[in-house]
Amino acid sequence: MLKAKDIMTKDVITVSPDMEIISAAGLLIEHHINGVPVVEKDGKIVGILCQSDLIAQQKTLPIPSLFTFLDGYIPFNSLKKMEKNIQKIAALSVADAMTANPVTVSPETDIEQIATLMVDKNYHSLPVVDDGILVGIIGKEDVLQTLISKK
Repeated sequence: MLKAKDIMTKDVITVSPDMEIISAAGLLIEHHINGVPVVEKDGKIVGILCQSDLIAQQKTLPIPSLFTFLDGYIPFNSLKKMEKNIQKIAALSVADAMTANPVTVSPETDIEQIATLMVDKNYHSLPVVDDGILVGIIGKEDVLQTLISKK
């Protein structure tokens, strides 16, 4: 049975949390990739930055819907969620736009588990981590390659 270590890309393009958002967007476009792991200097992964995180900067800020109850206002959506939206829209650095604490897999994770995560959670790429250190990345294309090689 194939495992993450068998199909992962080992030469991973990464960004640092303090990198400017414009530079990170340029990397994604230049390399035709959907996302990059965000890594500290010691190799520990702290987040993932995807195209959708960057596209969030172009959206409008939803005004929370309110209703009144006993002369008080109650928002329909959470203030935490609104605060997070504001932070992504105004992001100048990768740390402001990234998704922190991303879902990762180990080098020993079975391909079936990887495929299930990608389909069920709509992940386009999964960092491969060994003892907290990034050792590779798996994209949907890597999983598709296994179908071709079975023929």
